[in-house]
Amino acid sequence: MELTWYGHSTWGVTVGETDFLIDPFFDNPHTDTDPEELDPDHVLLTHGHADHIAHVGAFADVHTVGTPELTGYVADEYGVEDTTGMNLGGTVELGDAFVTMVRADHTNGLDTGYEHSAGTPAGYVVSDTKPTQVADEDSTTFYHAGDTSLQTEMRDVTATFLEPDAAAVPVGDHFTMGPMQAAVAVDWLDVDVAFPMHYDTFPPIEVDIEDFEREVAATGSQADVRVLDGDETVDLSDAR
Repeated sequence: MELTWYGHSTWGVTVGETDFLIDPFFDNPHTDTDPEELDPDHVLLTHGHADHIAHVGAFADVHTVGTPELTGYVADEYGVEDTTGMNLGGTVELGDAFVTMVRADHTNGLDTGYEHSAGTPAGYVVSDTKPTQVADEDSTTFYHAGDTSLQTEMRDVTATFLEPDAAAVPVGDHFTMGPMQAAVAVDWLDVDVAFPMHYDTFPPIEVDIEDFEREVAATGSQADVRVLDGDETVDLSDAR
């Protein structure tokens, strides 16, 4: 499994021959990528804020997954042609991967307006094997937490039953977890690798990223904190 961080909460995930793009937003200081350069098979949307769906229109011909409220919105407003609406707890098989939608605690106004909601915010767990109650040590699983506060479902459900090997967690504070709460999330998730995201994009979420590294160490977690450069790609099998 390969992961590419395009800044903010925008990630490329490759599982076998299947390419995903999560939360397309390329107007951030960490990336030089033109969204027109990318050719994903599927787009995954965590929620409807502008800094997560701003460039979904560049992928209007790409199959797009989100809550039914959100997929309906991007179909109407961005011309997205092929959508799958799903909801928390559901798993869909997409190409070589299984994608499970999990809870995120956040708000969910559409674009920059808040008169309408896009349903429940979400995160995604992307795995190369189908989730079961039988642990599969040969599987590789990535958790994109979305925009969220710290919540015990990370420990009690995501870690226990979906068993991610790596997690991307928001650390920018103000709108999501900051370094301390994000570090607790990493410890609860019991992942091998932790990637910070959703920070240093605009002033309210500017942080000293070394605070996150120190906070993870303070929990006693053995997770390897990987602070990626924008547009950097890692092979998760090498990072574990």
